[in-house]
Amino acid sequence: MNQTLQQRDEMSSEDAVQAAPLLAVRGLSKAFGGVHAVDELSFQILPGQIYAVIGPNGAGKTTLFNLITGLYQPDQGGVSLKGEAVQGLPPERLARLGMSRTFQNLQICMNMTALENVMLGRHLHLKRNFLAVLLRWPSLRASERTCRAQAEELIRFVGCGDYVNAEAAAMPYGALKRLEIARALATQPSILLLDEPAAGLNSTETAALEQLIRKVAAGGITVVLVEHDMKLVMSISDRILVLDYGRKLAEGTPREIRDNPDVIAAYLGG
Repeated sequence: MNQTLQQRDEMSSEDAVQAAPLLAVRGLSKAFGGVHAVDELSFQILPGQIYAVIGPNGAGKTTLFNLITGLYQPDQGGVSLKGEAVQGLPPERLARLGMSRTFQNLQICMNMTALENVMLGRHLHLKRNFLAVLLRWPSLRASERTCRAQAEELIRFVGCGDYVNAEAAAMPYGALKRLEIARALATQPSILLLDEPAAGLNSTETAALEQLIRKVAAGGITVVLVEHDMKLVMSISDRILVLDYGRKLAEGTPREIRDNPDVIAAYLGG
């Protein structure tokens, strides 16, 4: 374990020298009724990293995700994706620029099949016009067949191949969590944000999730996750950001975070 952490630390240092940030957050702030949920927060994420955001309950983790993904407007500060300022853009614009996310509470359409749910994520890449839809042009039918095939491939990729045509309402919770990741991947993101992906999972399901996140990152997609499962975070992350009352408490490699006395105090109440 210690050797693995050391190797990851060395790789992270090399990456920092060689790559420009894919996502950069600068002086980001958001307050609700005078309470600073996110307070002058700055950090950056390199391409290909698995980057975790952790902190005690109420630390501002989900608010940070909502700011980055356009659900909230920042009071001040900026967010850039691939060097382009994107703060304040709506989620659909961000999706077209390569940003996708999942939610802590499942956003699955339970009255649809697994395949139909993932096909929803492909709609950004379908070439549609009114005349083609009206006349059912062959090009449209071919596009739909391609969309269906790609959606099925993604379902198998996340380990839900047995549920391709199943109703979402009939799927177990762990499979639904992976299905939501498949739908997010259907938008062809360059960066994927996962909000509490292991919440509610048992140890076997969490192990499957860990392998899935590793596969996603190995495919060239940068992964950012908010997560409370510290075993998962320490095992999978290249870098970790620790929040406390909306501010950066610490940032570093898993080894650095594990040994940081301020982080230990925040979690243990010292």
